[in-house]
Amino acid sequence: VQLLASGGGLVQAGGSLRLSCAASGYTFSSYAMGWFRQAPGKEREFVAATRWSGGSTYYADSVKGRFTYSRDNAKTTVYLQMNSLKPEDTAVYYCAARWRGTIPTILDAANMDYWGKGTLVTVSS
Repeated sequence: VQLLASGGGLVQAGGSLRLSCAASGYTFSSYAMGWFRQAPGKEREFVAATRWSGGSTYYADSVKGRFTYSRDNAKTTVYLQMNSLKPEDTAVYYCAARWRGTIPTILDAANMDYWGKGTLVTVSS
């Protein structure tokens, strides 16, 4: 199983970035996928996710209206479009997967089965 996150970088406040997470080595369509982040000195926190069977996307309150999660089963890739970035969005962003994950299980990082290595997002003020 491999989850490869990319797209991070340095951006000014108010800017945008699009993260990608390419998955391989498992039956992608049977897994819920989520994005989490970890800022320096803080615990890993939930950002966005959908259950394995599709449906609504769940977002952390801190990113609602600014971030958009999407999933392409044909490409076995999930994306996180991040707009109106703020300095407090600075963190390492991780994608993660859980077999047949549902809500609220996948809102907790401890419940995810597989993790990518993360991609660093730095937002300057």
